[in-house]
Parts: sequence; C-alpha cells; structure tokens
Amino acid sequence: MPLDVNDLLTFYASPLGDVSRRLIGRVVRARWENCAKLSILGLGYAGPYLERFCGEAQRVLAFMPAEQGVVNWPASGRSASALTELEMLPLPDASIDRVLIVHALETAEHPGAVLEEVWRILTPGGRLIVVAPSRRGVWARVDGTPFGQGQPYSKGQLRDLMREALFSPLFWGEALYAPPFRRRFFINSAPAMERLGSALGLPFAGVHIVEASKQVYRPVGVRRVARRQTLALQPGLAPVGHPRSAHHSPLSRRAGHASYAAPLSET
Repeated sequence: MPLDVNDLLTFYASPLGDVSRRLIGRVVRARWENCAKLSILGLGYAGPYLERFCGEAQRVLAFMPAEQGVVNWPASGRSASALTELEMLPLPDASIDRVLIVHALETAEHPGAVLEEVWRILTPGGRLIVVAPSRRGVWARVDGTPFGQGQPYSKGQLRDLMREALFSPLFWGEALYAPPFRRRFFINSAPAMERLGSALGLPFAGVHIVEASKQVYRPVGVRRVARRQTLALQPGLAPVGHPRSAHHSPLSRRAGHASYAAPLSET
C-alpha cells in the first residue's frame, strides 16, 4: 500500500521522526561527504535527508510517486519537487550523479523496475543509496511509522535486486536500533542506542542503508534499442501521465546505453 504524503509530513514533524532523520541522515552524509558540482535526486520521500546537500551540490531534486502525493520542497525558495512515476522518470539518460531512495522501494509494485530506471538516469559510476526497512528490525513490525509500511527486506533480497539491476554494492549499513516508541525516554536515548548497536553489530536495526555504484557492461549479440521518449517534468500537483504498459528486460533497456566491455571505474 502506498504511503500518504500527509502521514509522512506528520511523522517527520514529530520528535520520533526528527531523531530518525538525524540518525539515518548521519550515515547518508558520511557516505556522500563531498557533493560539490554533483547532481542529486531523491526518490520517494527523501526531502528530509536532502536538505543537508542544498547549497553544496550543483542541483538537488525530489521526485515523489504519484500514489503518495507531493509537497513543495524545499520549504523556502524555488520548488525542486515533482510528482512522477518512479518507473518512468522524466530525466535524460546518464544525467544524475547521486540518487537517494527513501520510503519508495518497500511500497513499489515493481521495485526491480524502479532500480532499472535509476540505472538509466545515473552517470557511469554514479552512486545510489537505498534506505529500506529491515525484516529483522522492530520498526517493520510496528505500523505506526512509515518504516512499518510495505515490504521489508533482508540483506540478501536487496543484494539480489541490486545485482539484477546491474548495481555493485559498496557499503552495507544499518540504522534505527532504538525501538519506535514515542516516549521521551526512548527518543532521548536513541543516539546512545545507535552507537551501541552499531559498535556491537546488533541484528535488530530498523533499516538497511545500502550504497551501490552503477556498472556498465556491453551486452553481446543484442540490437540497439530505440531510445524512449522522455516525459516532460511534472512540477507540483500537475496531472500524471499514464504509466507504460509493460516493463522492458534489464538487458534490452541497457543495450542502448552500454558501450564498454568491462565495468567502468568510478568517477
């Protein structure tokens, strides 16, 4: 079931949502320390985690799924958010350097197709970070937060999704070791529990945080496919176009973009 943008707004305005943002955001920032002159795209509801890159990155965008709804982001200044289909992103091939997926993969009808589309828009060697609920965590079992909605993932399931979409994992992390309780004691002790859980490698963290790089291969014996027409950007609350009727296979969709016999080195 898709998340509702109003529920997401309410959660991140709460003390529990704020501490979640800080704990997850700290890991994301540690992976992407220097984003100067890079373009960053957030998919799902990534706005709370993108704010730290504004003013540093060359361009920061927030795309939200049609089923969820969209809000103006950032809160001040020119809007950089848009309502779109996550499987048909209105961006050219190889146009984005970094993609952050939060509150999207677990509710996507076709998560593999979402990752394929991310592969298409990423530059060669571009980086992807996925934040997804952990099957072993307490957060996935409590439906009072956005991390308790949709399909939680195991590490193996995420690895398989990445591999099928031609992503190479670079980093596996976890966050949200404190239980998702709204009492002040648990919220105040969350940073200490985070340090302890991370140091000991405890198995009950609430979310996986996976960073992967785009790998480019040259398919053999496959015809070059026609480039898809890129949809026009749909800002704010504009009507959404009809989704495509079928999903192309990962191989056929990549045949038009790959031109090297071996993985490219990271930029």
